[in-house]
This record gives sequence, C-alpha cells and structure tokens, in this order.
Amino acid sequence: MTNDMKKVTGIGGIFFKSKDPAASKRWYEQHLGIVSGEYGAHFEWLQVDDPEKGKCYTAWNPFREETNYFDPGSQEFMVNYRVDDLESLLVSLREDGVVQVGQTEYFPYGKFAWILDCDGRKIELWEPVDRELGLE
Repeated sequence: MTNDMKKVTGIGGIFFKSKDPAASKRWYEQHLGIVSGEYGAHFEWLQVDDPEKGKCYTAWNPFREETNYFDPGSQEFMVNYRVDDLESLLVSLREDGVVQVGQTEYFPYGKFAWILDCDGRKIELWEPVDRELGLE
C-alpha cells in the first residue's frame, strides 16, 4: 500500500453494550434526540473532499450486554472505521502483523472486516456503499 493511500476516511459507527438496548434507545431519543430504529440511528453527512459522492452515513447502535459481536475483545464499546479500499488495507495490515478476526463479510451496504488493535480491542472496518439503505 502506498503511503498516500487513505486508510481510514472517518467513523462508520459507534456501538456499545447495554443491559437493555430498547431502553437505551428510548433514553437517547428522549434526552438527546437520537431517533433510532431496529438497526440503530444513522447520521447523514457529505464527504468534504468528495461531496459529489452523495450522502454518507455514520451508524450508532446499542447491543445487548451479553453480545459476542465484540469478541474476542472485552471492551464495552466498538468503533467502526470507514475505509476506501478494505481488501488492500487488509493485505497491508497482515504484512504488518495485525490480526484479522474472522472472515471479511459482504453485504449490499458494504464490506466488513475485523481486526485487533495493540491492546486486543476488536475494531470493525467498513468499506461502505453509501446510498439510501432503508435501514431506518
């Protein structure tokens, strides 16, 4: 990977464990105005260096406290980072000795992969397909 290639382009999502995700969603809606559906909330924005790209999204969602989605990390929060070229980034990360957790997954809204940082925290990487997703 060349040094001028973007690795992370922004925050794709913030996810956290909750004793009662539905109650958390209600609290955040009542007190902070974050309205969320089954898949949480999606904040829309335009990419400053490429506004022609159209709408981009950042996701927010509470997960059940006993979720294994953050495994093998033990953290309460997981950050999802948006990336431009997931497959090339994964090659570079593997060359640097970074551990990938599981297999890359492909969905209509993008590609996902998970890695561990130097402290063992699981991080989600997402190469998005930014368009109306119908996830609300």
